[in-house]
Amino acid sequence: MNRYLLPLALFVVLVLLLAVGLGIDPKLVPSPLIDKPLPVFNLPKLKVPDDSVKSSDFLGDVVLLNVWASWCVACRAEHPLLVELSKNSEMLIYGVNYKDTRADALQWLQRFGDPYRASAFDQHGLTGIDLGVYGVPETYIMDRAGIIRYKHIGPITREVLDNTILPLIEKLKASST
Repeated sequence: MNRYLLPLALFVVLVLLLAVGLGIDPKLVPSPLIDKPLPVFNLPKLKVPDDSVKSSDFLGDVVLLNVWASWCVACRAEHPLLVELSKNSEMLIYGVNYKDTRADALQWLQRFGDPYRASAFDQHGLTGIDLGVYGVPETYIMDRAGIIRYKHIGPITREVLDNTILPLIEKLKASST
């Protein structure tokens, strides 16, 4: 009788662990970068390769940094919201074009609109690694001191924009940081 209890107990534990794992939302993975400075980077601009986008460019302003790619279907889903935000607010939106070709990325922005003050060109994804990117799109909100205050994994939806991102941006703009 006892020889059946151990395999049964192991099976029950395994089923419980699987059930708990399936109930976890992968978009709720906490970023180790929250409340830490944006990793230092210096990348060529997508549109002007002789110029660069540096992490220090963001200091002094509340910034939304969006990691995107022309091959990313989810990026296309969120893009109209970013274009709308860039037209209807004074929000500073920067992009990091991730593991893409310059020609494809430029064509994509020309076709769908360019909400970015500038896009950094991270052709090999090395800055993406420093940011902890494991899939695009990903969006970061930084305060005036360059500290990451929020990370959103996946496409931004109207609900996330209205209920999370915009209130956070307003709070950060109102603070003396």
